[in-house]
Amino acid sequence: MKWKKTEWLLAVLVIILSIIGIIAIGSATHIYNNAGYSNEFASQKIWFLIGIVFMILFSFIDYEMICKFYIPIYVFDLILLLAVLIIGKNSPSSVTRWISFGPIGIQPSEFAKIFTIIFLSSLVNIKRESINKLYVLILILLSSFIPVALIMKQPSLSASIVILAITFAILFISGLDYKYIYRTIIAILPIAVFLFWDLLRENHLIINKFLKDYQIERITTMIKSDPYSQNFYQTKQSMFAIGSGQIFGKGLFNGTINRLNYLPESHNDFIFSVIGEEFGFVGCMAVLCLLFWVIAICINVAKNSNSFLGELIACGIASMFLFQTFVNVGVATGILPNTGMPLPFISYGGSSMFVNMIAIGIVINVSINSNKKLFS
Repeated sequence: MKWKKTEWLLAVLVIILSIIGIIAIGSATHIYNNAGYSNEFASQKIWFLIGIVFMILFSFIDYEMICKFYIPIYVFDLILLLAVLIIGKNSPSSVTRWISFGPIGIQPSEFAKIFTIIFLSSLVNIKRESINKLYVLILILLSSFIPVALIMKQPSLSASIVILAITFAILFISGLDYKYIYRTIIAILPIAVFLFWDLLRENHLIINKFLKDYQIERITTMIKSDPYSQNFYQTKQSMFAIGSGQIFGKGLFNGTINRLNYLPESHNDFIFSVIGEEFGFVGCMAVLCLLFWVIAICINVAKNSNSFLGELIACGIASMFLFQTFVNVGVATGILPNTGMPLPFISYGGSSMFVNMIAIGIVINVSINSNKKLFS
């Protein structure tokens, strides 16, 4: 199998994004004060190289063969998520999201994203002719909500909502009857109004049953726009950093707010703020254009796929990248509450990098197989 122009372009774009991320992580972790070294900077470079191997590997493994094992993949996903709750590694904030194998740690909630795309795409492809039957929809939604519930127990709100976004995106393009969409919206509206009312109460009735206190505080702080709240500190510093970068930024390693450590989690959730301060509006737009270019190619691969399964997978991956980009940038610019969402290919994290590269490899494989079938 040979890569065509589309596949090479997609690979080059994600490599450029990853290199930008490595540079930004280096700035966020102050490599200019440490002889060009930091643990995060060194780790991200290694994860990037491993990620490239994953991307190439999955670009040459037939995605249809992978999808034949969709049930074992789903079971493996649930086992990993259960293992996190049983033997997972606790963070200082009592959040359990990692499984450690000696010096190596993985974050199963990140891998759950690509596992969900493979499983749901395969299931919807098999049930395509009966997608509008109620029992099929219940099966699809239930199989999606089980990993979401396990992830919420960690808790990881960001990964949970990504999986829900992927689920709804795959269902939307599956040929679902619009009556279900209308009825769902009608049913959700009063529930959403009630939850919003409950959220603003001092003594919560329901919402504290599935959201932690700190998650509720982050959301209410965002709604009330209290600039003096400790929960608004990260967002406020992020907005200051982006705003201070103006049009062209202060230059690499010259971000004042970043250098003075006023921006918590600057190498991870708020990496976009580092880019904004040091490269300005131009740098932010360049990163966003590259990300949306990647997403547009994924959608185009789906559109040109000769397989409904390939279309579902490519669209699921596009929705994953799109939603994560929207939420991460929304948090960094203060229009969304802080949820801890990584920016694809840019934010620090091995599990996130591996999953994103695997996803790109699968999209490339969908494109390659479409080309083969087109000219066979």
